[in-house]
Amino acid sequence: MAVVYLTEEGYKKLVDEVNYLESVERPAISKQIAEARDKGDLSENAEYDAAKEAQGLLEMKISQLKATIAQARIIDESQISTDSVQILNKVKIRNIANGKEMVYTLVAESEANLREGKIAVNTPIGKGLLGKKKGETVEIAAPVGTMKFEIIEISI
Repeated sequence: MAVVYLTEEGYKKLVDEVNYLESVERPAISKQIAEARDKGDLSENAEYDAAKEAQGLLEMKISQLKATIAQARIIDESQISTDSVQILNKVKIRNIANGKEMVYTLVAESEANLREGKIAVNTPIGKGLLGKKKGETVEIAAPVGTMKFEIIEISI
């Protein structure tokens, strides 16, 4: 697995989620399995099968989160430059075709949230913006076709 760059806040969210899943969700599913087991014949017990499947999915999610945490590198926000676009920069761009301006913060995939204006660095737009400077025009191939953007501002 590749290194995952996270903010301090993003790292804490992942750790908190693992703790919640292990301390709240795992015992709840174990209780459901025990209750379903007490109802008798397991070969025809849909509740038991559903609880076991939920347990498997939960354990897989916990495992994936722990793998991400193990590969995480916390980014020191004080070391971020605005000379060119990099992770954790807030970038104001203008769509050259329609003049629409957008502001995105480039983050790790696990922290991406379009509603909050946070896009992952591994998305087509994120990849296209990385390393570019203010005033540059960037062509980005997207599922809807190639788009051109002008980088208006880079900030933290």
